[in-house]
Amino acid sequence: MTIYKNRLIAFQLQQNITKKKVNTISFARLFVGFGIVFLIYKTTAYQSSIFAICVFLLFLFFFYLVKIHSKTNNEKKYLDALISINRNEIDFLENQKNVFENGSEFIDVQHFYTFDLDVFGTNSVFQHFNRTKTFVGKQRLAELFSNILQKNDILEQQKSVNELADKLDFRQDFTANAINADDSEKTYKRLMLWTTAKTASISKPIVIWSFLSPMFFLGLLVAYYFTENNTLLSYLSTIFIINMSILGLYYKKIAIEIQYISEMVTTIKNYSIIIQNIENQNFESKKLKDLKAILFSEKSKASADLEKLSKIFGNMDTINNLVTTLLFNGTFLFHLHILNQLSNWKKNHVAQLKNWLDVIGEFETVISLSNFSYNNPSFVFPELNNDFEISFENLVHPLLQKKVPVGNSINFSNQSFFILTGSNMSGKSTFLRSLGLNMVLAGIGSVVCATKATLQPMPILVAMRSSDSIAENESYFYAEIKRLKKIIDYIENQKCFVLLDEILRGTNSDDKQSGTIAVIEKMISKSTIGVIATHDIEVCLTTNKYPKILENKCFEAQIIKNDLHFDYQLRDGICKNKSATFLMKKLDII
Repeated sequence: MTIYKNRLIAFQLQQNITKKKVNTISFARLFVGFGIVFLIYKTTAYQSSIFAICVFLLFLFFFYLVKIHSKTNNEKKYLDALISINRNEIDFLENQKNVFENGSEFIDVQHFYTFDLDVFGTNSVFQHFNRTKTFVGKQRLAELFSNILQKNDILEQQKSVNELADKLDFRQDFTANAINADDSEKTYKRLMLWTTAKTASISKPIVIWSFLSPMFFLGLLVAYYFTENNTLLSYLSTIFIINMSILGLYYKKIAIEIQYISEMVTTIKNYSIIIQNIENQNFESKKLKDLKAILFSEKSKASADLEKLSKIFGNMDTINNLVTTLLFNGTFLFHLHILNQLSNWKKNHVAQLKNWLDVIGEFETVISLSNFSYNNPSFVFPELNNDFEISFENLVHPLLQKKVPVGNSINFSNQSFFILTGSNMSGKSTFLRSLGLNMVLAGIGSVVCATKATLQPMPILVAMRSSDSIAENESYFYAEIKRLKKIIDYIENQKCFVLLDEILRGTNSDDKQSGTIAVIEKMISKSTIGVIATHDIEVCLTTNKYPKILENKCFEAQIIKNDLHFDYQLRDGICKNKSATFLMKKLDII
């Protein structure tokens, strides 16, 4: 928290200095502009070459000021982004204000765990972790949360997350430039569409003419200056008309290119800056080194190639300026040269473009996990094993750690499956979600919300909520049965981690009881590891039949001074207190 506040103050001070600089340059530019107008008037009035030279020099100075203003304004935008980043982190940690994208578009009710564990959506785990600012980064982070990695990949991810957690300057610099890229799904998809679209080629005779005509034009212009032969003007006019006619032949093809690349100059430029920062950074972890290596080829670096593409896009976009189009194309076919450069760039680099953007997305996922680790220094990377052993000490829910939650410990080494009881509000469902989410975090290479953890990565299957589907004419009960069917089919082929919460709620108590016991027996017959929560005491007696595999755990409520209290502590055994009866009596219901 303190470091974010210190950085916020420092960046605000820099921002104030930069604002003053921008305002000073703006005033100077305006003053020089008035000076140019005044000197043009003097030149016209007195026909003085001295005034004409002064106008020329002021024009040069004016363009210099424009360039400096643009550079300084970009510095201001960069500082604005850094201020926003640190202010958001302070609000998030201090005020629990979450402004980050929640990934609601990734909600999938059919997924084995993301829907039940609230991975996506408002106040979700994704929103809690997400620090991505590009479309490809957000997509990659969502994919990561939806798929458990293999053990070796988890270990490499842990190293990369741990490394970037210590590189705060790099992480915030990366994110600030990503913010200023003004990236979006529309931009990304348009760029990907451009990579697959065929760019018009220019015939060889036209290419030759595009190089010869400027020399002819300049030669004729110089000759006219010294000879004042009006015939030369007709030749100049002829070249101008020929060039504009050629442009007319290719104008439609240029317009097709512009429909893809319009308004993407800033985005591509910032992609280049982001990638340049990666290229200039030294990394220790194999994953980050491998990602960085993608950005280099034998002839060039990705940042330089993207910067070149940004300039090509910017030059191509100037065709919408009538003065530029007439002057530059009539004299030396400017936009034809740009179209040729674009065609050559596409031929040489388009195959790598998606890979470069994927590197940006992959770095953003690691940055998101690293930011979580940095903000929670007490959390740990789990130790991985190959023995299907799972244990957590002081396990908490990722979204509750700022509210001083009660940590619980659990160990699946002796018993592979637990039956969990407890009244509503006692913490039963929260514990299941804490367990499931931390298994997910462990499976994607993140730190887990515990003081110690060891586990073997495995598929995670969860049935904690189901919903009616009117569109499919499907009841809640049938949806739940289908969900259980998917889980049972999955565990047939491999060992899994399963969490079940109050299954078969849509049937009578006897049917529910016998069905729940049958599901438990199916689970343990397939060596499944996990927890099932129930309110049915008879189900808990199944542990007598399988004492070496099943064990009862519970959350108890306590009645203190005629009031109900929950300590949210996981205990051995079966829940005994009757909190519902107590509350109904207290409220005079019974």
